[in-house]
Amino acid sequence: MILQALNTYYQRLLEREEEGLSPFGYSPEKISYEILLAPDGRVVDVNDIRDTSGKKTLPRAMNVPQPEKRTVGIKSNFLWDKTSYVLGASATSKRADKEHEEFKRVHRESLAGTDDAGLKALLEFLAGWTPERFASPPFKEEMLDANFVFRMDGEKAWLHERPAAQAVRAKLLAGDDSEDAEAPVQLDCLVTGERMPVARLHPAIKGVNGAQSSGASIVSFNLESFGSYGKSQGENAPVSEQAAFAYTTVLNHLLRRSEHNRQRIQIGDTTVVFWAETADPQEAEQAEWAFASMFNTTPDDEQEARFVRLALDQLAKGRPLSDINPKLQDGTRMFVLGLAPNASRISIRFWQEGTLGQLAQRLAQHEQDMRIEPKPWKTAPAARRLVLTTVPNREGAMPKMDDAFNNLVGEFMRAILSGNMYPRSLLANTIMRIRSDGNLSGLRAALCKGILARERRLGINTQNEEVPVSLDKQSTSPGYRLGRLFAVLEAAQRSALGGQVNATIRDRYYGAASATPASVFPVLLRNTQNHLGKLRKEKPGIAVNLERDIRDIVDGLSDHFPRSLRIEDQGRFAIGYYHQSQSRFTKGDTAGTADSSGDSHTDSDSNTDNSTEGDPA
Repeated sequence: MILQALNTYYQRLLEREEEGLSPFGYSPEKISYEILLAPDGRVVDVNDIRDTSGKKTLPRAMNVPQPEKRTVGIKSNFLWDKTSYVLGASATSKRADKEHEEFKRVHRESLAGTDDAGLKALLEFLAGWTPERFASPPFKEEMLDANFVFRMDGEKAWLHERPAAQAVRAKLLAGDDSEDAEAPVQLDCLVTGERMPVARLHPAIKGVNGAQSSGASIVSFNLESFGSYGKSQGENAPVSEQAAFAYTTVLNHLLRRSEHNRQRIQIGDTTVVFWAETADPQEAEQAEWAFASMFNTTPDDEQEARFVRLALDQLAKGRPLSDINPKLQDGTRMFVLGLAPNASRISIRFWQEGTLGQLAQRLAQHEQDMRIEPKPWKTAPAARRLVLTTVPNREGAMPKMDDAFNNLVGEFMRAILSGNMYPRSLLANTIMRIRSDGNLSGLRAALCKGILARERRLGINTQNEEVPVSLDKQSTSPGYRLGRLFAVLEAAQRSALGGQVNATIRDRYYGAASATPASVFPVLLRNTQNHLGKLRKEKPGIAVNLERDIRDIVDGLSDHFPRSLRIEDQGRFAIGYYHQSQSRFTKGDTAGTADSSGDSHTDSDSNTDNSTEGDPA
């Protein structure tokens, strides 16, 4: 399915004449000059076709027949090459005469019997050309060793673009008997279903972060143990040469590193590419932009943020995206592919296909699952920001994507795009990070809430009550109530000691309190009496509010504190702590210490997302 979708996308882009996309058997190469030929093979002129748009004159990138792989042998390219082959003149090669003879031999044999006027003119040129003529105008010494192409005088197309030349090129590709490659075996292609020559080796895929810079493969067989029934290399998974060229070419196009490429997103070690399938190029472009905006919102991009807010609002009301933009059609087919490095190969992390409407609904549902009050973000967090919350927070350093668990990234992305359950390891990993570095940020609380809310919605965990979005004083969940209680006890400590607190109870006891409440809370409650005693003398109003909150929360618990909390209840503990610590009842407290329900000055590590920077991707 993946290769078929890529092959189809390649054919569609080829029909649209997408810039930078090469047809089968061709590749973009650096060309500097063109030779204008008369019908009888005379050289009319030589034109400089280099790119002069920048500060420096550079060769033009042009789609020409793929070059031969040269090591020590002499091999000629088809209808283009450097001067040692085309003209027999060179400033560096000591065998220019032999290279020129090879160029003439290849074209005499491949173009024999042609009726095309342009190709016949080339044969006439080669028959009458001598390397000594290079010393005369219009040739110049500065042209030595540059790449040349040919064009008929008075025509716009180069010789290699003429239909007759392309037909000859196709025959050469189908009958490749070079010394470095075995004759291609004819088998049924797994992509097209047609019986065609099979590619033994697939072209390299470049641009996947972490993979070999020279390129890696999705399909490869480099050990005998991978073969079967005496077949070698690509014969074990027969993909035709044309299909192999198509899917690798379009994949390299999607992976191109360009500031204008909106079809590529980097999340951890996973490189995500996506594309839309529609007859209207503008609809495809709008669909891809919309998906990128919702999937990977840039907080600083006001246009994206505004669109995401409108889109989520529309989807929540059951309205189509076309109400925002007529070019956005819910039925547009979308394809999303996640790639990750794996030694000399490329692994498929996830593959998702569906309509724009379906994927948008799943992204909206993801945002709804993660929603928590008060919101720790201005715009819905991108998947990258959420993944960053699971990495260690080192003092004085921003979290890095390199520290994220690779498998967790792929599973999380797959869950978002498919609408299925989030990976359970995500909850355990988030709780572990909270306990290890003491940072219970808003995004971490949102992750805990989202995981538990989705499990309940999908019927995975129906024993517990609904996960609250905002502070719920009526909740009977022991984990949620204990989290609220822990926040109130911390508020009492902060209010009593003020700036004298070197380490709060959260810094010292959060891990134990959330995992084994019975061993910690009796001690914390006894110590809180000292803090309340001080507050009764200095801030009696705050003391009364704190005592009331403690009493109301404890009254909703059982007679004994639980000996331990399950991982789900530890998640609810984090949610309860976040809700209680961020709520404010004493609006008139201008001292900025704490109120009856939490920390009114709002710790940076309690409400602020510390994970929006430090992403090398």
